[in-house]
Amino acid sequence: MDVLGIDIGSYGLKGSIVDTEKGEIISERRSTPPLEDTTPHKILAKMHQIVRNEFDWDGPVGCAFPAPVNKGIVLSSKRIDNSWVDADAEQLFSEITDNPVSVINDTDATGLAEMYLGAGQNQEGLTIVLTVGTGIGSSLFMDGRLVPNTELGLMEVRGITVEERASNKSRKEEGIRKKTWAKRLQLVLEHFEKIFHPNLFVLGGQLRRKADKTFPYIKINTTFKPASFLNDASIVGAAMVAADKKNKLFYR
Repeated sequence: MDVLGIDIGSYGLKGSIVDTEKGEIISERRSTPPLEDTTPHKILAKMHQIVRNEFDWDGPVGCAFPAPVNKGIVLSSKRIDNSWVDADAEQLFSEITDNPVSVINDTDATGLAEMYLGAGQNQEGLTIVLTVGTGIGSSLFMDGRLVPNTELGLMEVRGITVEERASNKSRKEEGIRKKTWAKRLQLVLEHFEKIFHPNLFVLGGQLRRKADKTFPYIKINTTFKPASFLNDASIVGAAMVAADKKNKLFYR
């Protein structure tokens, strides 16, 4: 099934048409300029621009959204304007685009792509997918089923949040070397091991691009893998959710 997948982030909105059976991008990628204002009316205008003007799309749309979402309702606003809280993002996006839109947390979308088409395929038990970039996003899966809207990046380790300690943003701001960054990530992963006892970590985001310079220095008991997808995981995962709107195979 062909679905338009859209990812919303500080860099703007980016979208592509996805073959959801193969998990492949089958169109050019279209994007907007970076978002300086994340209030609803600004993002709605950008959504209309991508769906109607850039793609002239008529069909299902999957949207990866930078906040926890439950049945289309935005739950919190750590990474987006506070006026989104309690808004029905699915309804608003559907109305502005005149298309059925499914909305899912962006890292949950990334995790779905990895679990069904990437590094986590056929993995049993608990898998934790982490996207390490400007912040640290998380998605959890038990036997391939998503436990939605986790925010492990906001957990504290020794009085400092995981994001403040080990994100790529922190690495750049503090000017630390890759080896030191890897040891910080190791501390975080060890903390998650003690709490969750996972079977697998899948590590993505900007960390994925530096895997050869960081992974050799991470020494933990749990198996960990680099994410298979790069920049397109959230777009693919969001499209998968829209294609599966009725069946809800991934989560309830």
